[in-house]
Amino acid sequence: MNKKIVITGATKGLGRAIAEKFAAEGFDVAVCARSEKDLEELKSKLQKPGNKILTAKCDVRKKDELKNFADSVLKEFGAVDILINNAGVFLPGQVFNEAEGTFEQIMETNLYSAYYTSRWLLPQMIAKKSGHIFNMCSVASLQAYRDGGSYSISKFALLGLSKALREELKPYSIKVTSLIPGATRTESWDGTELPDSRFMKAADIANIVWDIYNLSENAVVEEILLRPLLGDI
Repeated sequence: MNKKIVITGATKGLGRAIAEKFAAEGFDVAVCARSEKDLEELKSKLQKPGNKILTAKCDVRKKDELKNFADSVLKEFGAVDILINNAGVFLPGQVFNEAEGTFEQIMETNLYSAYYTSRWLLPQMIAKKSGHIFNMCSVASLQAYRDGGSYSISKFALLGLSKALREELKPYSIKVTSLIPGATRTESWDGTELPDSRFMKAADIANIVWDIYNLSENAVVEEILLRPLLGDI
């Protein structure tokens, strides 16, 4: 029986790279995103003989849609082996001058979605006493920057969620890892004049996730910090 991975916000960027890596390794994959067209394209890319690809149109800010996605995962997959809380949004600004609603939009996307998806999928992991949660944090989880505003707040909080889950889930042999990447070349950087040499590749992050997952059952990477060779942008 194939192992199961769930990834939120997975049609582009880091989420897509992780989905492609694990599908290629024979995992059944469940993904959600807002664009039906992008989901269909990703499904056709991931689908191979012998594996199951579950897609769901879902705005992770809307709790009912996110709950429907989690319920469909549990119905189709049962207990999952890996949860990647990847959905995220960045809106530049400062706390004192951000547009009204920015804080809520970012927190709902970057933090609440991870909190609720973990809550809903964890009971099955706890029952079988195995599983691995990866939270997509950021270098902004460690150091705020001037135009980070609510984004930095959300990423600090996501790292806090990882730390809380890590302590809570030790008795159930469930691993929790905070991924803390710096600038990675994804669609969010389209239009930049910076050369690709200033960025990590999305595949670098996917390969790290694969390597961390494949450690022995007695080892866990609690946090991993990755930066471009030349440093932060």
